[in-house]
Amino acid sequence: MADNHEMTINLVVLGKAQTGKSAAGNRLLGSSDFESRLSPSSVTPRCSLGRSGRILGLMRRNGCESALRVRVLDTPSYPHSALSKEQVRDTVRAALAQHFGEEGLHLALLVLRADLPLCPDESNDTLQLMQELLGPTWKDFTAVLLTHADKAEEAGYNEETYLQCASSTLLSLLSLVQHKYIFLDNHNSIIKEERNIVLRKLLNFIRKNNYQVVLKHSKE
Repeated sequence: MADNHEMTINLVVLGKAQTGKSAAGNRLLGSSDFESRLSPSSVTPRCSLGRSGRILGLMRRNGCESALRVRVLDTPSYPHSALSKEQVRDTVRAALAQHFGEEGLHLALLVLRADLPLCPDESNDTLQLMQELLGPTWKDFTAVLLTHADKAEEAGYNEETYLQCASSTLLSLLSLVQHKYIFLDNHNSIIKEERNIVLRKLLNFIRKNNYQVVLKHSKE
């Protein structure tokens, strides 16, 4: 946070290949900073930080409008087609320390596809990664982004019926993160109104967390 008239939120997107992780990062930034395309192999080879411009009209502090800036760290998929799990973990850990070591991380956004079931083995790998990256309080600083929600809607599911039919593995994960989740359509175009809705939800998660951060380590 810079001052009462401007706030910066620090986010990292994590997930498997082809979940729409980089596209979700672009949606949050309102840009096309991160490469996002269909591919038979993992697209993102390394961590990359994207920054938004000043966003107005989303928040007020102390009775005055505050501008919002968003910083998003895009990461290699986990697992990755060319990197070991240990290489991905170590790469992400180093990037988190480099970019968010002073100010801290507000939220890790775990990206899952709404049109694919979450299996127990996949969930176990994910939980282990989150714990290794964020530490024992990872649940307080993690939210789930369910991408390709438009495909679930085409199949006849709204948010309520989707969660009624979701796997016990996914429901357990959502319970662990205190039901911090957002459904995202898989549109290539970035629509300002939709982006603002998502950012407001993220700000609400951060506000309920009393604006706390994780991974904050002042440099020597």
